[in-house]
Amino acid sequence: MEFLKLVALDEVDLGILSAHLQDAVAKVSDLSFERSEKRFAVAFNRFVWEKEVRRTAFRRSPHERRRAILHFDRVLTVRAIGIDRNRPNDVLSLLAINFIAGEAPSGTIELIFSGDTAIRLEVECIEARLTDLGAAWETASRPAHDL
Repeated sequence: MEFLKLVALDEVDLGILSAHLQDAVAKVSDLSFERSEKRFAVAFNRFVWEKEVRRTAFRRSPHERRRAILHFDRVLTVRAIGIDRNRPNDVLSLLAINFIAGEAPSGTIELIFSGDTAIRLEVECIEARLTDLGAAWETASRPAHDL
């Protein structure tokens, strides 16, 4: 079994993490900010896009999800829109991760979720890791979006 281990140190790298995490889901209780360590982390159940094959009527391969940690270092502040910490079981579905450059190398990393929900991380620089934690499990459904 192949476990994903990726590092992001610039905006291009962050785009790669975003692609691997599209449609990942997390509960509000899975969000963690350690101010003294300047660390923000989210535990996701990510859809395994890299193993998807074109499905046909004759090829019905199962879809997979895996538990993964997205971890940002050098985080100065965290702001959330549309997230109620008093509702720890609410589910967040990640759409994309963006970077808004500030005075180099600092800026803002945005985690954009469905339902007009977002998290903004003010960072000294881009320093992120995405790591799969364990075995995959089958899921019957594949995320689909209207264009």
